[in-house]
Amino acid sequence: MSAIDHYINDIIVRGGAEALEDGSAATEAHHLLLALATFEDTAAHRVLTAAGLGRQAIREALDREFEHSLNAVGVSLSSYRLPRPSRDPERTAAMGASARLAIERGFATSTGKKDLRPAHLLLGVLDTEIGTVPRALALAGVDRAELMAHVRGTLPHETW
Repeated sequence: MSAIDHYINDIIVRGGAEALEDGSAATEAHHLLLALATFEDTAAHRVLTAAGLGRQAIREALDREFEHSLNAVGVSLSSYRLPRPSRDPERTAAMGASARLAIERGFATSTGKKDLRPAHLLLGVLDTEIGTVPRALALAGVDRAELMAHVRGTLPHETW
């Protein structure tokens, strides 16, 4: 198995752990974004942290997005006490549609598997106009297009 195969597997496993921590039955793109933020020594991690998007900042942005989405349908999070997510240590999270699409988009940004880098996966997560990730980043005041441009700028220089 190549280094990128290990990396992709590690991101998927970590994303699954993030999903389970949320009490989610599926690993989605925002779980992969959280996972990408945990793997240091990659261009993806450096770009995220340079933009102020460490794992905790991403988590907070996702929490704001959740609250904002509830407010959009007339539910105030402060008015209701939601139950804590149930976590079953025996369960594994299935791969959700947004995560599958993010991985496919990441692969599509590369010229081939041998050229695939961690930053390609980050591009795959960021490159969508709809969904939790773009809403969370917008609420956090992050210019997604600018962030993607920074990621693309790392690709010619990234050895890993």
